[in-house]
Amino acid sequence: MEASELLKKVQQVEIATRGLSDRIFAGEYKSAFKGRGMAFSENREYQAGDEVRTIDWNVTARTGSPHVKVFEEERELTVFLLVDLSGSIRGGTQQRTKQDLVTELSAILAFSAMGNNDKVGAVLFTDRVEKFIPPGKGRTHALRIVREILDCKPKGKGSDLVKALGHFSTAMRKRTIAFLLSDFKDLESGEDLETLLKRTGRRHDLVAIQLDDPLNRNLPAMGWMKLVHPETGRNSWVNTSSRRAQRAWSAQSESHRTQVAAVMARAGIDHTCISTNETLVPPLMKLFHGRA
Repeated sequence: MEASELLKKVQQVEIATRGLSDRIFAGEYKSAFKGRGMAFSENREYQAGDEVRTIDWNVTARTGSPHVKVFEEERELTVFLLVDLSGSIRGGTQQRTKQDLVTELSAILAFSAMGNNDKVGAVLFTDRVEKFIPPGKGRTHALRIVREILDCKPKGKGSDLVKALGHFSTAMRKRTIAFLLSDFKDLESGEDLETLLKRTGRRHDLVAIQLDDPLNRNLPAMGWMKLVHPETGRNSWVNTSSRRAQRAWSAQSESHRTQVAAVMARAGIDHTCISTNETLVPPLMKLFHGRA
C-alpha cells in the first residue's frame, strides 16, 4: 500500500472509530476493566465517618490535627490486542471484510485504552507471529497499531492460536487485559489450545472476540463453483444451488460457532461474536456490561 493511501486509510479508520470510542465505550471500558488495586492519592483532614484505620499518624503528629490517607483505584492498565491476520480474515461479502472489522475493533479498543491513559500493544499473527508491537501510550502509538494492521503483508496464510498465545504469554509477564480477535478457524488445535486458554486466562484478563461473516452462515446459490480454502489452499467443486449443500454449509457454520462458545466457556474466557454486516455497538456494549 502506497504511503499516501495508507495515511488516508488510517485517518478514515480514526474518524470512523475515535468518536465511537470517546462517546460510547470509554465509560463502559473503564467500568468493565478494573485497575490493579488501591493506590495512595493524598492526605486530608479527618471528617466524621472516616475509618480510624485510615488515619495517617505521622501527618497528624506533624500538623497537630487528625489527617487521613485517601486512596483511589490504581487505574493504569496494559491492554494487548492479539490480531488474527490469516487468509480467512481477508475475506468478506457485504459491507466490509473481516480484516476491515478487525481493524475497526482494534482501533476502538486502542482508543478506549488511550482515553483512560492505559498502555496498549499488539501481536499480529497468522501461523506465525508476524509483528510484535510493545505496549505504549498516546494517540501516535494507537495510530501506529492501526497502521501496522492495515499495512501488514502476512508471510503466513494459516492461523496458529497456540503459537500466538504462547508468544504473548512469554512476552507479557505482568497481568494484562488481552483481546483475542480471530475467526477461530484454528480451533482444531484441540486440547492444547483449550489448556493454553485456561492458563492464559488465569494469568491475564483474556477476552475473545469471534469474527464472522454472512457467507460463513449461508451459501449463496450460484451453481457449480470451485471453492478454495483461504488458509490451506485445498479446493473442491460444490453445487452451491443444491439445498443439501446449503444445509450442510449452514450446519457446519453453526457447529463451529457453538464449538467456539463451548471452548471459551470451559476455559472461563469471556466471549462474543461479531459479523461483518453488524454494527459494533450492541455486542461490545453487551460484553462490557457483562463484566461491569
